[in-house]
Order: sequence, then structure tokens, then C-alpha cells
Amino acid sequence: QAHLVESGGGSVQPGGSMRLSCAASVFLISAYDMRWHRQAPGKEREMVAHIDSTGRRKNYTDSVRGRFIVSRDNRKNTVYLQMNNLQPEGTDMYYCYVPLYDYWGQGTQVTVSS
Repeated sequence: QAHLVESGGGSVQPGGSMRLSCAASVFLISAYDMRWHRQAPGKEREMVAHIDSTGRRKNYTDSVRGRFIVSRDNRKNTVYLQMNNLQPEGTDMYYCYVPLYDYWGQGTQVTVSS
């Protein structure tokens, strides 16, 4: 069973930055596309960012493009999400996801509030 552990969440003021990490164990992420999703209470989970296995191709949802950066370090078996200029609507649980196998992490809470 694959294991994905997100970290780096917490509270930040509007305009602040935060970096999330997703560390994988049991399997190597180097062969797989990876995604970050987020979900607010009562809302559907939405994709935030996608990165291919090489790290060369990245896609973002429109609301975060230009502010969030997805990256990966296959040597560390870890995927990152750098979030800049965070706004209150970015308050969500953020999840790491392996689409090919439908693996989800447990999520990390991000709260943007003054």
C-alpha cells in the first residue's frame, strides 16, 4: 500500500506564502505524474496543480496560476507546492494524489486569515 504524507500546512495571513511537501514511501514517485488537490468543507475536491513524472510539464487551475508552483525532487521522493500571495479563499485541506493508482494522502490544513 502506497503511503503519501503531506506536511507544511498551518496558518498564514493574506498575502503570505507557504510550502507544502508530500513525501512518498513504499513506492518511488519518479515514474508517476503527481497532483495537488484541495477541498473546502461542503465542497468538491478540486485539482490545484499537476506535474508530470519528469517535472517538465506542469498545469494549474486558473485561480492559482502565477501564484502557486508545483515541483518535485525524485531523489527525495517528494513533491512540493509553493503557494504565494495566499488569500482567504485558499483556506482548504490540501491533498497529494497519484492519479494512475488513485492514491491519496491524508491531507494538510491551510488556513489563510488575518
